Amino acid sequence: MSSMSQAQPQGRPTPRASAPAGVSMRDLLASCAAATAVSTPPRAPEPQACRPVHDRPGHREAA
Repeated sequence: MSSMSQAQPQGRPTPRASAPAGVSMRDLLASCAAATAVSTPPRAPEPQACRPVHDRPGHREAA
């Protein structure tokens, strides 16, 4: 075996696992879900359909 086959390229770091050791997948997924919930803005309220005046709450018909 030559020493060239075992040498690492100088400009590239060795690949590492994306999750640090000691963190369970469940904890990792829970932290992602929490980050999504905190960083997502609330949805805009649904537009209400136009209703005739006599169907609106608080409206009284003249007797």
